[in-house]
Amino acid sequence: MPGTVLLLAAAPLGRGRLVDAASVLPVLAAVAPAVLSGTDTANVVELADPVDPQGVLTRLRAAAAAPGPLTVYLTGQLHLDRRQRLPHLALARTTPATVRYTALPWHWIREELRLRPPGRTAVLLDLHADPEAWRYLHEQPLDAGRTAAVYGRVAPPPGRRGPAEPTYMKTVATLLRSGHRPPLDELHYQALARIAEETAVNVLLGPPQVAAYAGPGEPGFGAPPGAAAAGPGWTGPAGPSDGFGAVVGAGHPGGYAGTGAIPGPRVDVPDAVRAGGAGPVAADAVRPDSGAAADAGDAAGDAGVAEPAEPGAGEGPGDDARAEGGAASPPVPADGLPEAVGDPHVAISDAVRDGRHEEADAIAARLQEAAVGEHGPASEDALHWAEVRADLAMFAGDAGRSCRGWMTVAETRLAAGQAPDAPAVEAAVDRAHHQWGRIGDTARARELGPALAELRSRVPGRRQGALEDVRRQLRGLQRT
Repeated sequence: MPGTVLLLAAAPLGRGRLVDAASVLPVLAAVAPAVLSGTDTANVVELADPVDPQGVLTRLRAAAAAPGPLTVYLTGQLHLDRRQRLPHLALARTTPATVRYTALPWHWIREELRLRPPGRTAVLLDLHADPEAWRYLHEQPLDAGRTAAVYGRVAPPPGRRGPAEPTYMKTVATLLRSGHRPPLDELHYQALARIAEETAVNVLLGPPQVAAYAGPGEPGFGAPPGAAAAGPGWTGPAGPSDGFGAVVGAGHPGGYAGTGAIPGPRVDVPDAVRAGGAGPVAADAVRPDSGAAADAGDAAGDAGVAEPAEPGAGEGPGDDARAEGGAASPPVPADGLPEAVGDPHVAISDAVRDGRHEEADAIAARLQEAAVGEHGPASEDALHWAEVRADLAMFAGDAGRSCRGWMTVAETRLAAGQAPDAPAVEAAVDRAHHQWGRIGDTARARELGPALAELRSRVPGRRQGALEDVRRQLRGLQRT
């Protein structure tokens, strides 16, 4: 199966530029697509100093919808928006005062990648942070979704000596120009070893065995498995584990080196449905393989909203899985979970992949009901399964049910006291808005329109005109 590679290099124009991000693209472009991807063939998408966050989101969404392996090479700089204090990837027109509107929110990246199948997504990043983002990273590690492996570094502000060089990514590209792509943890380790002095004060992201290096012969330079023969200078682990596979105190005071997929809140399978040995479940659902077209997000971009990509018309997501030798899904017993399957997300993903949409929704409905009974309707456990069911309706082609599901999630979060500009609230309303625009039944769209307009008046979202878009379309529906 062909892989997909997204090369994204972005930084503001002018004095706000911390890193010469685009300078890495010629080096990466010299690497064969198959080597960049680690697959026999690959499609490469390159974005150099993009301007519009919605345009970047559309490209990212299309790449995330590809059924094969996805590798993202991301170079740029991080800033916090002044309103929510959340990390954003700066784009060409970003200034400190316009981060919220001209930069790419990091949680958009996480949202697009979180539903991809485990083991099929890797992100290599070389980022520089402004002072506020640098302080933020000491407390809140970057998270690209629990199913994505993240490798790379985040460097502190470069000072007044001008834009920094993306040396980590250039080193990765130089290593790949040999025509061989080693396992990514090994590639990550080799790149860090070549620029050890520079990364001594960086935040490093990678798997635990290559989590932190300060430099040969210096404290904190840990050797990966099999590196004992490298000679003098190799020492033991850099510091005590923080419980997440990270090493505390690596590189700088209070620093950390994460595993990439930093564990977030976990959703426990309620006792009522734990039969069959189901254990704790990650908070993010597993996206079924999808053959979504590259323009899957165009409708959302037109309305200024973000929405997961949908399977393309006439493309059966189950075909690729069966072609790879996947066995048929095990029968589902009365408790709603296949035997010997510990993660119900896997059972749901298999059911969707095989076109058994009602069965997938029934599993999620049982888990949602049990979570509501144990933790309440506004608990993250219950809301997680409500979001999964809204996505399942989308995969089943029922835009009306998906719209209603996302509106219910948003209304529940608001009623629980979450702010209208909270990322989870905005995302739910954005997805409801997008799904409403895809409803083919005029009567159903007319029925849901007033409720969506009222919700949009409370949660306007990040793009101007979203509320007016709903009202304009609703006026058109009422005339028909």
